[in-house]
Amino acid sequence: MKIRKLTLMALLTAIALTIFMIEAQIPALVPIPGVKLGLANIVTVFAVFVLGPKEAAMILICRVFLGAVFAGNFSTIFYSAAGGACAVAVTIGLRKILTMKQLWVAGALGAITHSIGQMAMAIVLTGTVGLIVYLPVMIACSIITGVFTGLCAQLLVNRGNELWKTFLK
Repeated sequence: MKIRKLTLMALLTAIALTIFMIEAQIPALVPIPGVKLGLANIVTVFAVFVLGPKEAAMILICRVFLGAVFAGNFSTIFYSAAGGACAVAVTIGLRKILTMKQLWVAGALGAITHSIGQMAMAIVLTGTVGLIVYLPVMIACSIITGVFTGLCAQLLVNRGNELWKTFLK
């Protein structure tokens, strides 16, 4: 792996972790438990399309682990890992069929699958199948937040296209 690429991955991990920690301090925008903007996912979508699947997965794994450590709530790692794994898998799959002007779709579908992964983990950990009734609310919120994060990633990718190419040479 090139030093430049590794440096960019470390920088993106730090940015995603910083965004995650700042967002954790913001009061909930809606009175629904677990709903947040997911702004750190901008970095994940960006990394999948600019750096590649393997690099994006490594950034996500580092962010999830360090986020749990720094937030002081290590039990959340199960939810974050399940949701993140689902989201990054879908985003990687969409990488082959979406153009750089359709990253908002990857953001939305990634957010939806993130919620599904988190809900599945919650059901497994609690043994409460009834939690599934909460999923439609989570998906509705995921569509809105996912489109936003996808559009942000799309803006970063398209505006800095030449910069990313020269940085990764």
